[in-house]
Amino acid sequence: MATQIQDAPFNPGIPMKRQWGTALGALRRLLANGDDTEQVFKIMRALNGDVTQRNYRKLLTMPNGGKLAYRRLELAERLSDRHWIDGFAEGTVGGTYRSFLDATGYSAQGLAEVSLNAIGGEGLEIEHPYVWMGRRERDIHDLWHVLTGYKADEHLGEACLVAFSYAQTGGLGWALIAAGAALKSLRVTGKRDFLKAVLEGYRHGKRAAWLHGEDYEALLAEPLDAARRRLRIEPPVAYRVAQASLAAQGLSGI
Repeated sequence: MATQIQDAPFNPGIPMKRQWGTALGALRRLLANGDDTEQVFKIMRALNGDVTQRNYRKLLTMPNGGKLAYRRLELAERLSDRHWIDGFAEGTVGGTYRSFLDATGYSAQGLAEVSLNAIGGEGLEIEHPYVWMGRRERDIHDLWHVLTGYKADEHLGEACLVAFSYAQTGGLGWALIAAGAALKSLRVTGKRDFLKAVLEGYRHGKRAAWLHGEDYEALLAEPLDAARRRLRIEPPVAYRVAQASLAAQGLSGI
């Protein structure tokens, strides 16, 4: 009688092997439909290996990181508290985030649901510090749109932010998405403005402070311009040039 071999249970303490075939297939689907956000999470799952583990360990070395790790605040829940979000003054990070939510219709909880649909609860909902860090990395994505000035309603802004994210985290999934979007733009437009903007996003991510170490409850109360200066986040000059170039060609995205 043959013995049935069962898959080993998911262990977040063991880095996942990179699955390039899965990642490339998901990238093709994402580039064909930029609204298919589930593919982003599939790419992250396939390529990021031990990035979350390394970022958690780095968090513990930051001045306030041990406190953040000990508290284990669930940012999706906090950022979905509209009463709390409505309490931030205009011009603060929180006030600008509120305007972002109203303009896009996005929500932190909605992003969390997309991630669960893409990769399932086993990888995102179990009680483990590395998994908590993964949720934290997911939930601050839209806040990074606000901080960097890269919009979320166009392919260009997302490509610039994933390049920024690659510089900040070292996750190969971010690098693959940024490279794929930049190469597609060269093929479609024949111009390098999009590519220059993506490269600028990477440079800005390298120069900025490490944003994973921030206390986001406190950060949302800061004036946006002051927060950008403190975090060394530079104005997205090449991004704005690329925006204008795409508009001149009658393109809202790639």
